[in-house]
Amino acid sequence: MTEDSPGQTPRARPRQRKQMLLRLDPAVYDALARWASDELRSANAQIEFLLRRALAEAGRLPGGAGPIPRRGRPPKAPPEPPGDE
Repeated sequence: MTEDSPGQTPRARPRQRKQMLLRLDPAVYDALARWASDELRSANAQIEFLLRRALAEAGRLPGGAGPIPRRGRPPKAPPEPPGDE
């Protein structure tokens, strides 16, 4: 079913991530992979992190760029405080 229930706002669809081929010197990739491992990121996430930081420092990061998506298991929801019933 494609229609939303009355009174509900439609959900935003996640934007598709661009894929690209990147050729790197093997020694550069190895250094990048070690750095990524030290920061508990994948090599791909490390490249995106570094590119975003460089764009932000140069004042060229687009305002519409969303945050880097979190990977892995979602965080646990905090327990509900006891409320007045």
